[in-house]
Amino acid sequence: MATPEEFEAAAARSKELPAKPDNTTLLKMYSLYKQGSEGDVSGERPGGFDFKAIAKYDAWAGQKGKTQDDARQEYVDFVNSLF
Repeated sequence: MATPEEFEAAAARSKELPAKPDNTTLLKMYSLYKQGSEGDVSGERPGGFDFKAIAKYDAWAGQKGKTQDDARQEYVDFVNSLF
């Protein structure tokens, strides 16, 4: 399992990617980071025409039930795979 330090180092490293990832990759990174740092999604799903917020909520909700430890490890592995 990734340590909290490895998790935060991967988060910092993700800002140094050579090219901006596509939206699918960004949503996966976001959802794994949120699941790893906060756990299952909380609050209500955004409504209206805020499509970005809806996509982010849905991506995070897709990680529901995954442990924070598993999400942190998957996040670290995923970020490392982008280099």
